[in-house]
Amino acid sequence: MKKFSIGYRTLKTAIGAAISIAIAQYFDLASYASAGILTILCVQPTKKRSIQAAYTRLVASTIGMVFAFLSFELFSYHPLTLAGMLLVFIPTIVSLKVTDGFISSTVIIMHIYAAGNFSSALVYNELALMAIGYGTGIAINMYMPDIQKELNYYRVKIEELYSKIFLEIASYLRQGDTLWDGREIIEAVRMLENAKSLAFKDVENHFMRRKNDYYVYFDMREQQLEIIERVLPKVTTLPVIVQEAEIVADFLQDLSEHVHSGNTARHYREKLDQVKHEFSQLPLPQNHEQFIAQAALYQFMEEMDRYLEIKQSFKGLKVKKERP
Repeated sequence: MKKFSIGYRTLKTAIGAAISIAIAQYFDLASYASAGILTILCVQPTKKRSIQAAYTRLVASTIGMVFAFLSFELFSYHPLTLAGMLLVFIPTIVSLKVTDGFISSTVIIMHIYAAGNFSSALVYNELALMAIGYGTGIAINMYMPDIQKELNYYRVKIEELYSKIFLEIASYLRQGDTLWDGREIIEAVRMLENAKSLAFKDVENHFMRRKNDYYVYFDMREQQLEIIERVLPKVTTLPVIVQEAEIVADFLQDLSEHVHSGNTARHYREKLDQVKHEFSQLPLPQNHEQFIAQAALYQFMEEMDRYLEIKQSFKGLKVKKERP
């Protein structure tokens, strides 16, 4: 059974609906409960989405009022008239890309239909409901919890997974066989998806911010993971364990101990050049299997250089506490 919990958005929706209904009721508006519905529809996961939701619903509702006036006043307040109006109204809001406002606009249209008479008092009532409902929705959604701690949690977990992956590869290169099932890679993919989604929400909660440093960081890690997934088969299917494997294993173990959000990629690219130099000093392969193993390891080193190059282009994250 899933654990019962009340999130910030749920809490804000409940409070916002109650506030908007109370305000509409205070001003003695007809169908005052509808203000709560309009508020609920405007409480979105981010501030930008909330404003976008209010905009699309305001536009759709305004168009709905115009269509209702033309249809009901020119013809009649009849179910068939309502059906005919909706047949034209729906394609109109679709073409204007405000389809999300269909439900809220329908609420307004039904109020007009139920009134049976289009008047200035009715227009005032509906505009007031929209102002209170949408306004409360936007206002209540201006508060967003700080997600810095959660973003940093994902950063640490992803770095731990990368360290574990490098250690497992190093272990294979030394022993020739391990019981590793690769679950860290699967977990890293999942964590990166969640982390990028969370970081993107942070961008949409700041009107003047176009990017989030954590989002750039997680995107960089995602590119690195693609490289790891691509080259992993090359080092886990070596026909024989050659002398170069121990050198690569030492490099990977060192790298695994220094996976963090800072930028030390230049240092490790220099170490990688030393590894390549050591390769060149070793004897040439004596048989076909050794040749394949050495070629695979050299190609792996080239890909690791690309891995570090991606990290080098990242300026680094400012965090309170770095992993060693």
